[in-house]
Amino acid sequence: MSDKFSNADTGDKPADPYKEQNKHETSLKEKVEDLVAFMEKCKFAMMTTRVASTGLLVSRCMALAAKEGGGVDLLFHTNTESGKTDDLESDPKINIAFLNSSGEWASLSGEANVTTDREKIRKYYSPALKAWVGDLGDGKHTGGPEDPRIGMIEVKAVTATYAITNQNILSRTMEVAKGMVTGNAPNVNMLRELSEEELQECEYNIVSLILLFLTLHLCCNENSLVF
Repeated sequence: MSDKFSNADTGDKPADPYKEQNKHETSLKEKVEDLVAFMEKCKFAMMTTRVASTGLLVSRCMALAAKEGGGVDLLFHTNTESGKTDDLESDPKINIAFLNSSGEWASLSGEANVTTDREKIRKYYSPALKAWVGDLGDGKHTGGPEDPRIGMIEVKAVTATYAITNQNILSRTMEVAKGMVTGNAPNVNMLRELSEEELQECEYNIVSLILLFLTLHLCCNENSLVF
C-alpha cells in the first residue's frame, strides 16, 4: 500500500505546477547563507512539538536566541518546567517555522534536546527572560542566569525547506494576475530544499574549517616559540 496520497493522474504534466515553476537550485553555500539570513531577519518562529498524552501537535511562538552549526542548528530559551519540555522528553522530533509579512517562509525539521548547561545559558542569557519566568523571591528562582528553571532547547536541523523572493510586491502581483489569466503557475519565489545529506555536508565543512584554524593557530604558536 502506497504511503502517498494522490487524487489525480496528470500524465506527463506536473501535478504541482507551483513547485515545478518555483523550485530553485543553487550552490549549497548560497542555500545555507540565504536561509540563515532569512531566519535572522524573522527573529521569531513557531515551534511545533507533539503532546505526549494525546499525540496531538502544538505550536508555540518562540524567540530565536542563537544559532550554531553554521547557522542551521537553532537555540531557544525555555522554562524547564513548561509543557514543551515535557513534549520533547517524550518525542524529540520538532519543527521550526518562520514567516514574514511578504509571505516568505522557512521550515526546519529535526530533533531537539533540552540542556541546562549553565555555561551555555550564561553565554546566551537575556535579561528579558526574567519577565517570562519571574522572580519567586526565594533567592534561587530569580529569573537570572543561575535560575535552574532556565534552560535551552537545542534544535539540530535534519532537513529544511524555504521560499524567498527577489521580486517586489508589484512584480509578484503581476505574476499572479498573469497566472490567473493563462493558467500557468506564477514564478514568485525561490523554493529551495536542504536534504539531510546537504546539512551533514555543511556541518562537516564547518568542522573542517575549525580544525584547520586550530592547526594554523598551534603552528603559529610553535613558530613564535622557536623565534
